[in-house]
Amino acid sequence: MRTVSNPPNPFESQYRELLEPSRLAKLTVYEDETREILSRNDSPDLPFRWSVNPYRGCFHGCAYCYARPSHEYWGFGAGTDFESKIIVKDNAPRLLRQAFDRQSWSGELIVFSGNTDCYQPLEATYGLTRECLSVCAEYRNPVGVITKGALVLRDIDVLKQLSHEAWVQVYFSIPFASDDVARKIEPHVPSIAKRFETMEVLADAGIATGISIAPVIPGLNEGDIPELLDRARRAGAVSATYSVLRLSGSLESVFIDRMREAFPDRIGKIVNRLREVRGGVLTEARFFRRQTGQGPYGEVIEQLFALAKRRKGFPETDRRDIPQSFRRPLSEQTSLFNGER
Repeated sequence: MRTVSNPPNPFESQYRELLEPSRLAKLTVYEDETREILSRNDSPDLPFRWSVNPYRGCFHGCAYCYARPSHEYWGFGAGTDFESKIIVKDNAPRLLRQAFDRQSWSGELIVFSGNTDCYQPLEATYGLTRECLSVCAEYRNPVGVITKGALVLRDIDVLKQLSHEAWVQVYFSIPFASDDVARKIEPHVPSIAKRFETMEVLADAGIATGISIAPVIPGLNEGDIPELLDRARRAGAVSATYSVLRLSGSLESVFIDRMREAFPDRIGKIVNRLREVRGGVLTEARFFRRQTGQGPYGEVIEQLFALAKRRKGFPETDRRDIPQSFRRPLSEQTSLFNGER
């Protein structure tokens, strides 16, 4: 664990600076008594409207994680607090069942890990993601999963059921081709080889998989794109996507500080390249522009991805039709009224 370090929380009126060396961050788990588990997304540039996040904060500790500023809503920091103060939604499976039982729910796609990784290490103990996936399988609700975790293999039985009776696709977030680089930026994530091995096992089991090269950090890992797409295709991935790094809110200071520490000889190039693809600034908040780069270098990244994707034999389109598979399980009383036994 890193020593405690958080940028000022914009929602707090006071900020403390330590006069002595900071202590090491310690993992602390909090329970969340939330009343809703489905998060609604109204962003027009994202391909889903609903997500489930059984956990707030993420032990993976990725320096670039766009979810870091969301931890500030709960009075925590976007730095080490994000990866050491984890909020657990114990009621997630029950709340998801309640949501599915409402007549207003029609069975739309639900994405797991719209915010923080649903297969981070705490999932091995709490099993909330598995329980929620089991609810989705029971109701035949389509599911998308985005993860860096190899723990997803534990739930291959539920994923196969979803694949046969509803719809499921598992995307693996793999932005780097070198473990030496990855370990400095995403310190508590399974190795790159382990993620590709996990992808291959799922693909061999008939579960649709994809790779998300996110984020592309200009000046650091854009050159990894062809190798990552090649390895993903050989591991059975049927789709691929990428997005350029965006540094919203407090994430900017966390990312720059950690990159300066990890790559002191490259930080200047990274910052300059990022400004180049962001029109002179470090971040872009506008829809349909925030995930891609602009200018000549942004076009180079886009063309590199498109060319490598085509050469590696990925389908022309990543879109898979999602069937209308949603069904509410018949209760015993309903079965009797329908004349079923």
